[in-house]
Amino acid sequence: MNKAIFYHAGCPVCVSAEQQVLEALDKNRYDIEIVHLGEDSSRISEAEKVGIKSVPALLLDGAAFHINFGAAISDLK
Repeated sequence: MNKAIFYHAGCPVCVSAEQQVLEALDKNRYDIEIVHLGEDSSRISEAEKVGIKSVPALLLDGAAFHINFGAAISDLK
């Protein structure tokens, strides 16, 4: 099964995007992990290493997809 990681910071834009992503992704094809960087700042460096520049964002099959713009990663540090 492929891994999908949805990174967000808990803002209204992020929460809305999270719900849409969860509804859209095929749960039989993807193991989906939700990472709230506002609550788990220890994972910010991980997000940066995989190419996440702002949240909300989705890491899907190793590629970062930025969804709208809630906050820059630098703002979460």
